[in-house]
Amino acid sequence: MHFLEGKVVVISGGASGIGLAFVEIFLERKSKVSFCDINDDAGKETLQNLQNKYGESKVMFQKCNVTSQDEMAAFFKSTKDRFGRLDVVINNAGIGGETTSWERTVDVNLKGMISGTFLGLDYLRTDRGGNGGVIVNVSSAAGLRANPLSPVYCASKSGVVAFSQSLACNEDVVNGGVRINTICPAFADTPLVRDLFKDDSVNGNKVKEFVDKIGIMTTQEVAEGLLELVTDERKNGAILTMSKRNGKEYVSLEYKTVVT
Repeated sequence: MHFLEGKVVVISGGASGIGLAFVEIFLERKSKVSFCDINDDAGKETLQNLQNKYGESKVMFQKCNVTSQDEMAAFFKSTKDRFGRLDVVINNAGIGGETTSWERTVDVNLKGMISGTFLGLDYLRTDRGGNGGVIVNVSSAAGLRANPLSPVYCASKSGVVAFSQSLACNEDVVNGGVRINTICPAFADTPLVRDLFKDDSVNGNKVKEFVDKIGIMTTQEVAEGLLELVTDERKNGAILTMSKRNGKEYVSLEYKTVVT
């Protein structure tokens, strides 16, 4: 994994769960990591733990609401100011919410990802002064199939896949030296999934039955899958699905036009 040594990685939603596993797997491979999270207290605590383990010069944290374009722009700028470059962007921040918070679910999962991708392109593209690189957008297995219990979440995560693949085959993006891939994990051991087991409603019980059937991955397993999408330079427009039951699989959709 010498490919990652010295590279600068930007990760949203990195204070806990899958995002934290992403942060650590890059730090373990001697990358420099800048992560943001809306939870300031958790972010600062995570930062302190990571700096103690990997060194203060290797990691930075900034509170950021991914639904705010101004805050996202400030986050990317401060990363460039601190580390001098950007090489990898992971748009990971995401939430659930099907009733009163459904608009925020769309704002975070879809609009926040779009904002992070466009900012990533501004910093990575060689025709804009960047060094090229890769963007990985975190979707979900729910973004590839219907789920009557979470239509809003499914819609937002389906948008992540369609947006990422559409940009991956954009001529300007390709010529700018940027690859764009998507990871679609099923259930992993995160606060979002653990919250499902606190819901005692009829739908909550149905969700728990579904989770038990699919199984729950570790966040480390998901992070290892992410590395494939980052380090394999042949992969652009790739969709990696992951689940405890079925393992890893690369899938093709009808609108996928980028093969390599």
